Amino acid sequence: MLLTLALSLALAADSARFPTVTSDNLEGKTFTLPHDFAGERNVVFIAFQREQQKEVDSWVPFVKPLVARTPDTEYYEIPTIYRMVAPMRWMLNRGMRGGIDDLGARERTITLYLDKGPFKRALGIASEREIHVLVVDREGHVLWRTAGSFNEEKGQGLARALTAQ
Repeated sequence: MLLTLALSLALAADSARFPTVTSDNLEGKTFTLPHDFAGERNVVFIAFQREQQKEVDSWVPFVKPLVARTPDTEYYEIPTIYRMVAPMRWMLNRGMRGGIDDLGARERTITLYLDKGPFKRALGIASEREIHVLVVDREGHVLWRTAGSFNEEKGQGLARALTAQ
């Protein structure tokens, strides 16, 4: 079963593309993704529920130094929420911003308010039960993926994906 899961994830990664979306980070800067990703390869944490921040946080101690020593690489947190009116987005972003002391974390947190169905289909995401971790280039190609909290095996897979030519 593990081999089947790994194979299906690899196949999905080969055909998935990050769709073009425009949104602001928690500092108010507008991004059109995937073009505005800073790195040639970008680790993207897609979360769908507030409590999934724990899963994202489980990756950060591994990803932060990995990105620092891997040229032209960056990472982003992408909370993904259903489309809502501007005042509600403002309130939600303000609440998230207030809960994050680190400027760098606020700059790399880009909240998407969109119709999640087409977004998830474009990325081959079938479930919102756990976070999805992707390596995406600026053209939107998904180069690698996994889901859920960090473990050493997933971390080594990510490290290999970031150093592959």
